[in-house]
Amino acid sequence: LLGQILDHWFESEPLRATLATDAVIGAMASPHTPGSGYVLLHHVMGELEGRRGAWGYVAGGMGALSQAIAQAATARGAHIFAEKAVCHVLLGRDGTAQGVVLQDGTEVRSKLVLSNASPQITFLELIPQEQLPKDFVQRIQQVDTRSPVTKINVAVDRLPNFLAAPNARDGQPLPHHQCSIHLNCEGTQLLHQAFTEAAHGHPSSRPMIELCIPSALDPGLAPPGCHVVSLFTQYTPSMLAGGRSWDEQARNAYADTVFDCIEDYAPGFKASVIGRDILTPPDLERIFGLPGGNIFHGGMSLDQLYFARPAPSYSGYRSPIPGLYLCGSGAHPGGGVMGAAGRNAAQVAIKDFRHL
Repeated sequence: LLGQILDHWFESEPLRATLATDAVIGAMASPHTPGSGYVLLHHVMGELEGRRGAWGYVAGGMGALSQAIAQAATARGAHIFAEKAVCHVLLGRDGTAQGVVLQDGTEVRSKLVLSNASPQITFLELIPQEQLPKDFVQRIQQVDTRSPVTKINVAVDRLPNFLAAPNARDGQPLPHHQCSIHLNCEGTQLLHQAFTEAAHGHPSSRPMIELCIPSALDPGLAPPGCHVVSLFTQYTPSMLAGGRSWDEQARNAYADTVFDCIEDYAPGFKASVIGRDILTPPDLERIFGLPGGNIFHGGMSLDQLYFARPAPSYSGYRSPIPGLYLCGSGAHPGGGVMGAAGRNAAQVAIKDFRHL
């Protein structure tokens, strides 16, 4: 249990609760849920520029990271087809992967296929079900993909001014503006209550909010004096109580709740908003192909990690289809912007490629 870990090391309840957010981030779980301690450890594994457990902003926004990877690939002879949806994996008569078929009918043939789509899309949509073992298909269908996350992107015409640390007179960003700001985290009980509401189909009345202002470090993301604010909020169920879907009214009502909370900490925030983009779990699934809106392609619970990710006997990146590999967040060791699954999968694929 996460609570036991934090109680052992820390005395301050606000500090414990703030650290607890990284144990439930992206997870439909409470700090009191067994196994939640692992997700916290997952978020502090590795290092950045020699600093253990550190995180960083990507200059130019997260898309710049994708561009850097793309440029490295094309420099080595890769061809990238953007905006070309894959219809299905091309299989030979012997059942091996031999390329992909695009939605426009184009066949792209290859000796190996690596998929960083979710296990659900890869195995339930891109492969004929009769080509896969029944128990494997059942396992992929049963993966817990519930997600509590609603992401809200906000454009503001001035820097948020927090009561706890008022802005400088010149309006320049202060150190706390350049960090991750956690709101509604005064106690772990608040997080548990927010989870409980969502478990019953109701968006949290006092959501957990992780607020970042990337433009405080990277001014090129917004016009002079303006900023972009990224809100990672939870808990919001994929399906609302009574089977209601996330219509425009429900979306805006939840976003208003989030903004009201921020207003309590930083009066004037609501008046500074000049635009907002609300992405509920169904939106994250529809736009980004995240099953259930889950940023990790599947819960990071102990029964879905290590040798069981995405399924027992298939945690080594190979799949039941020879020549098809899984290299995304649904593979070991799971989600997060770290590239571990992709690097590991590439090494396995290269090893196999040498024997073709």
